[in-house]
Amino acid sequence: MSTSAYQKLGVSATKEEVHRAIAGTDPGLFPGAFCRIGTDVLGGDPDYCSALHSDDAGTKAIVAYLQFRETGNADIFRGIAQDALVMNLDDLLCIGAVDRFLLGNTINRNSFVIPGSVIGEAIAGYSDVVKSLLPYGIEIVATGGETADMNDAVRTIIIGATLATRLRRDQVIDNSRIQPGDVIVGFSSTGQAVWESRPNSGIGDNGLTLARHALLHRDYGTRFPESMDPGVDRQATYRGPFHLSDRPAGLPMTIGEAILSPTRTYAPLLKKIFDVVGRSAIHGLVHNTGGGQTKCKSFGKSIKYVKTNLFPVPRILELIAEHGQVESKEMYQTFNMGHRLEAMVDPKTAPEMIRLSQEMGIEAQVVGVCETSPRNVVEIRTPTGSFEYT
Repeated sequence: MSTSAYQKLGVSATKEEVHRAIAGTDPGLFPGAFCRIGTDVLGGDPDYCSALHSDDAGTKAIVAYLQFRETGNADIFRGIAQDALVMNLDDLLCIGAVDRFLLGNTINRNSFVIPGSVIGEAIAGYSDVVKSLLPYGIEIVATGGETADMNDAVRTIIIGATLATRLRRDQVIDNSRIQPGDVIVGFSSTGQAVWESRPNSGIGDNGLTLARHALLHRDYGTRFPESMDPGVDRQATYRGPFHLSDRPAGLPMTIGEAILSPTRTYAPLLKKIFDVVGRSAIHGLVHNTGGGQTKCKSFGKSIKYVKTNLFPVPRILELIAEHGQVESKEMYQTFNMGHRLEAMVDPKTAPEMIRLSQEMGIEAQVVGVCETSPRNVVEIRTPTGSFEYT
């Protein structure tokens, strides 16, 4: 595939149309923050602010559907619920919110292919995450949700979540504080954190449409046509060599386990960092979701983000690049490529953050620096080449 591999499947990594659509909306109390922040409309306290975030697990749920159809095990959807929750939670972590969240969820399914057992496992998955985080001081209260049969609109299933929280305004992490001279600390997306029950492949929950079609065998499209858009060029879909039960060389798990590896939350780690280092020492936090390693380009002003010391690329992402024939520049703009969270801090702050991270089972390192630039730009230097994103 060419550098437009993702676009051929009808998906944009940069979401330029979305950014244009929201360009005129109210930026909130802290326009430079990672998420939109509003007034404390429920509490009415001028010292507080509120934030609400909605997202879903995207097309990762389709891979779970394929696994379910092959094995009959509906519990695979518990991990998909975690993906949906974490895609909200870790965005809110980046504004400094770390506890007392309200959780709502939505499940939209095609009832002809998704039975009630799947719904039950997805709801149980939310409960699993909530219980696992409570010992670390992360309190999430489930408030209910909505399940809808939408056979005309949904081909398989969409699993989504909404999180709401409030926090003191003096605790907000405002990414407009990112400045030249800051270092960029990256926190690995692979390995096994102390709160995780199994090692993580590092794939996260972005670029899954590309991952699925780059890796999985063409017969998935033949057997399960409901798992793909009939309007997409058939040559671009399901063009990989693997079945979900395959275990390629260098991958310590099956293809299915690697793609469906639940998205890691960094909540316990960031709560520890906030308690020990303090929020004021952190100039910026970025959750490398849509846009991958270029996500930071949207934050700060007149900053050149130079990344020269990235983590090794997770094996599952190497396989996507190899078998999908995806060029390196596109890979770094689509996937997290080894770390899904990064902090911009004074160089003196970095060692303590790295120490705390390693204590909790997550590798961390300085991956780059912030320099002065006429406009925001990202430069990434890798073993496969140097790439600039403007």
